Amino acid sequence: MNNIKIFSGSSNPDLAQKVCEHLDLPLGKIAISSQQSGEIHVSYEETLRNCDVFLVQSLSHPVNEHLVELLVMLDAAKRASARSINVVMPYYGYARQERKSAPREPISAKMVADVLTTVGADRIITVDLHADPIQGFFKITVDHLSALDLIIQYLRKKGIQNPVVVSPDAGRATIAEKLAGLLDCPFAIMIKNRPAHNQSEITHIIGEVEGMTPIIIEDLIDTGSTIVNVVEALNKRGAHDAYICATHGLFSANAIEKLDHPHIQEVVITDTITLDAKNSDKFVVLSISEMLGSAIKIITKGGSIATLFTTSSK
Repeated sequence: MNNIKIFSGSSNPDLAQKVCEHLDLPLGKIAISSQQSGEIHVSYEETLRNCDVFLVQSLSHPVNEHLVELLVMLDAAKRASARSINVVMPYYGYARQERKSAPREPISAKMVADVLTTVGADRIITVDLHADPIQGFFKITVDHLSALDLIIQYLRKKGIQNPVVVSPDAGRATIAEKLAGLLDCPFAIMIKNRPAHNQSEITHIIGEVEGMTPIIIEDLIDTGSTIVNVVEALNKRGAHDAYICATHGLFSANAIEKLDHPHIQEVVITDTITLDAKNSDKFVVLSISEMLGSAIKIITKGGSIATLFTTSSK
């Protein structure tokens, strides 16, 4: 482990520090600043020559600034003769733009993959991509981790009475079915349409929810509007107050205020993105630092990443 160096961008330094503590390594010294013109400047304050470098940076808000910062960090590490440059990107921004849904639209998730590879990334380590096929956008190795085990362990400890796992749309049905099987409970699917970007309307619910406690599973929560619509639709059909589970908490605009809803018991997320909701007791944050640290150890020493997922892989 002597040649492993971990550095943090500005998006989530607390997570990077926890990863280092798990590995019993110091967090690498790096100076990141913005010039008056708005340009980002990066300077590593220790040698990287012949080292395996891990750069921890989520593409959270402000996503474009964090992306450019990561690219500058990559370029500086490459020019400093690092042996390998591994991008630890717990949240992969632009992942929802993984396909064209209308003419003359970009596939921005592919564009981000191309840029990261071109600038110098040798490997990507990420968590719960919005769409699994994004792994195929890269010509380099992608280690796709999942926080589902963490969520399952937490829910089992809660001992929720009469639970039903709810997928907010058909796209999450596979994960909802897997979670329901592991919790030994039924699941339901919400059918919705999207009249506009970041807007949704619930039209049907497939499955029985009356008198049950919903566990709504998502990969990310952005504005919170979809979650609130789902919770209210479930409540109208006789369901109890819900638990919301997601890997990534973007919480754009006033999402945190929206989720302080009378029919939401808890919002369970991970620390892929820094959460600024200290005044709310509804938010439960599970740390992925141990999982990331174990992944880094496996990558550098050898082994199988699959061993990190003892429950959700079954």
